[in-house]
Amino acid sequence: MPETTLSRPIPVVRLIVLDSLRRVLILKRAIGGMGGGCWCLPGGKIDYGETAEQAASRELEEEIGLTPTALRFVCYQDSLPIAPGKMHCINLYFECTAERKPILNGESTESAWIGPADLKNYEIAFRNNLGLERYWEETSSVPPGKENHTSKSGE
Repeated sequence: MPETTLSRPIPVVRLIVLDSLRRVLILKRAIGGMGGGCWCLPGGKIDYGETAEQAASRELEEEIGLTPTALRFVCYQDSLPIAPGKMHCINLYFECTAERKPILNGESTESAWIGPADLKNYEIAFRNNLGLERYWEETSSVPPGKENHTSKSGE
């Protein structure tokens, strides 16, 4: 029987997928699901008996039909509950590259490739904006002059 309130943190993977210009892929969540209408990084919950790396690969395949290359752990982020009984996630951020264009499943309706200056233009779910801000601050991964070149698909 499912618990009526969440009493333990949930481990989650989030993927910072980079393109050849080192922009990051974000997905627009479908209306009706968690985070509906907002943008987020690909990712999801780690299944019982699965490593974080296995979950990262599985989630990327499920959500956008890609296999990650050069998967690398970046950082973790505590996402404390916003209210009693709400979800407490421990986000494990991984960086990877992708060799081809993403193919969206039913969880997302659009995708976009963004740089640091673009983040303010998107309503980000699951506090992924905090993870992205930390990533960009720590890695300075976007080459100068590329950070404002947003590319959208799936409209």
